[in-house]
Amino acid sequence: MTRDRIGKYWLDSANQDYEAMESLLLNGHYVWSLFVGHLVVEKLLKAYHVRNSDLPLPHIHNLLRLAEGAGLELNPGQSVFLDEVTAFNIRARYPDYKNRFSKTATREFTTRYIDRIKEFRQWLLPLLTK
Repeated sequence: MTRDRIGKYWLDSANQDYEAMESLLLNGHYVWSLFVGHLVVEKLLKAYHVRNSDLPLPHIHNLLRLAEGAGLELNPGQSVFLDEVTAFNIRARYPDYKNRFSKTATREFTTRYIDRIKEFRQWLLPLLTK
C-alpha cells in the first residue's frame, strides 16, 4: 500500500470519528466524546506522520510523541494541549478512571476541549496536503 493510500486511510478514519465525536457531544455523552476526540487527533497525526516521515509509524497513542516523531512543529500551547488530550484516552477507557472523569467532564469542560480539538484539526488539515 502506498503512503498516499495509508495517509488517506488515517484521514478518512479521523473524519468519520470527527462526526461521531460531535454526535456524542450533542447527545450528552461527554466522556466518550472526549475519548473519540482523542482518536480524531491521533489519526490526523498518524496521517501526517505517514505523509511526512520516513520513519515507521509508531503503535502508540501518546499524541505529543506522535507529533514529535513525525517532525511536526508545535508551539508550547499545542504541546500542552496534546498532553492533556492524551489523558482522555485512559480516563475514558477504564471504568475506575471513567467514573472519576465523568465528574470532571461536564458539558462546559467537554465543549471547551472539543472546540480546541476542532481548532487543532483545522490547523493540521492544510498541513496534510502539502
